Formats: sequence, structure tokens, C-alpha cells
Amino acid sequence: MSLPTALFVTVLLLAGSGFFVAAEFALVAAKRHRLEQAAAEGRRGARAALAGIRELSLMLAGAQLGITICTLGLGSVSKPAVSHALDPLLRSTGLPNGLSYGVSFAVAMIVVVFLHMVVGEMAPKSWAIAHPERSAMLLTPPFRAVIRLVRPLIAVLNRVSTALVRLCRVTPRDELASVHNREQLAHLVEESERLGLISASDSRLLTSSLTAPQQPVADLQVPAERIASVPADADLDTVLRTARTVDRTRLLVRDGDVVLGSVHARDALVARARGRTASARELARPVPELAAHDTLAHAVEQLRQRRATLAVVRDDTGALSGLVVLDDLLARLMEPSAAP
Repeated sequence: MSLPTALFVTVLLLAGSGFFVAAEFALVAAKRHRLEQAAAEGRRGARAALAGIRELSLMLAGAQLGITICTLGLGSVSKPAVSHALDPLLRSTGLPNGLSYGVSFAVAMIVVVFLHMVVGEMAPKSWAIAHPERSAMLLTPPFRAVIRLVRPLIAVLNRVSTALVRLCRVTPRDELASVHNREQLAHLVEESERLGLISASDSRLLTSSLTAPQQPVADLQVPAERIASVPADADLDTVLRTARTVDRTRLLVRDGDVVLGSVHARDALVARARGRTASARELARPVPELAAHDTLAHAVEQLRQRRATLAVVRDDTGALSGLVVLDDLLARLMEPSAAP
């Protein structure tokens, strides 16, 4: 192969290696939510990038195959061409044939490795990491087109590598997890406040929203001895009088230690206006029950599903521990001073 042809092939191989490296790192570094937003805005390449992330394992296998082929090509074409071009120059200096060949081989190796590392890998990697979403939207469409051509081969290679990973008792994943846990998010909030990116009040509110949902409902319950209630056989006048006395619209209906439900003062007023003679037991509505160790987030979800505004709390023995009200739970979740 002539030197000009070898140089042309070298440029193509370096460009190919850079393309595969950039596509690989772009898919790994790109944030899914940003690509989803770009896709919703109709930006070109966003849907292809999302499709690539959904089958990330296959995409990475294709990138590795492309990089390997380019590397082998550089070793088989570029290095011999550079060595062949340098050998006559070194011989003209008076070096023995054997020594000149060794020196030209070493120099060719250094040149090709340098070009491959810098031009074919490090520079494309840095560019892709600096602009991950833009890189993914730009490179993924042609990258996926290349993948389609060799998809059967890549699928086989990917399955073999997956089998090897399973032998190590590791479950392979097709997508890269990019979700932060609560501790990481709290650290990000703290760092953002330290750098002046958010105010102290916003930091407290965000921290509260991360920590408060895990607080047990027992911390916010009204103790059992302070719960406003009426007996199951209480008449309408008793229900309304008790509601006015304790300044509550909802009262628990109890038959001894058994909670039958809750009665709303409005229901008692409506019943009396209609001339009914109903007891608290008849007007009682079911009340959800929570364990004392249940979290605020779980309690709010349970009340939302049951369309209820209050719930009784029981301790580990099943005894009545207290009462929680939805408004109190929501206020605690949104309270900036709730952060520890």
C-alpha cells in the first residue's frame, strides 16, 4: 500500500475510532430527562438517542466492536506504513539495517499510539462528556444505522458477555441507572446552598421535602388520650354539642376501646334537619388505620387512596396510639423548618 493511501486510511480509522468513542460516552453521560424534553420539543436525534439509551448494553457492545476494528486497522495499516516511510531515512544516517528497522518500528508505534489515544479516543471522549445530550442527538442516528448493519453479530457478542457476567453472579442491565438516592440529593442541595446557587430558605424547603416523608406518623399523631370522640350510641345532639365543645368537625366513634369510624358534624346537622333520629354508629364512616412506624409519605398515600382526611394510629401491640389528620401531614411535608 502506498504511503498516501495508508495516510488516508489512517485518517479514516482515527475518525471512525473517534466517532465510536464519542457515541459511547455521549449515550452514557446523557441525561434521560433532558433527552425526553428535547424529544417533546421535536428536536432532531432526540428519539434516536432515547432508543439508544433503552438498549444501552447493545449500543456499548457495538461501540466497542467499532473501536476494536479501528484499533486493529491502525495496527495493521498505519504502523507498518509509518515504519516503512521512516526506515530509509534512518538508514541514510548510517544506522545498521537491523537497528534502523527497530528504531523505525518503535517510532511508528509511538506515533500511531499517540494519534490513536489523543485523536481517536481522548479528544472525542472529552467533547462528548462536555456536551452529552447534544452529542447523543448528533451521533446516535448514524451510530444506530451502523449498528443495524452488524446487529446479529453484536447481539451474539453481547449475549456471550452477558453470560460471562452472570457467571460472576452479577445481573446485567440494559440501561444505566441515573437516579440519585435521598442522601445524594440532600448533599446536592447542601452544596448548591454553599455555592450560592440557591437561597438558605429554598435549601431548607428542599431538605425538608427529602427528610420529612420518612418521618414516622407517630411523631405527628394526636395522643389517644386527647382524641375527641363520642360513644357509638350518642344521639345527634350529643354529636353536635361535642363538636362545638372541642372545636372539631370530625369525631371518632368508639364502642369502648373499639374505633368504629368517624362522624362529621355536617352529617349530624343534615340528619337533624331532615328529622332523622340517628346514632353516631349509624353516621360513622370507616377510618383508615396506620402503624406507628409508617412514614408520612405512606400515610399521605393511604389517605389519598381511601379519600380520607384522618386515620387512627396503632402501636406494635395493636392498641390505639393516636390520630393523624391529613392537613397536619401535608403541612409537615411543606414546612421549611422541618429540616433537621
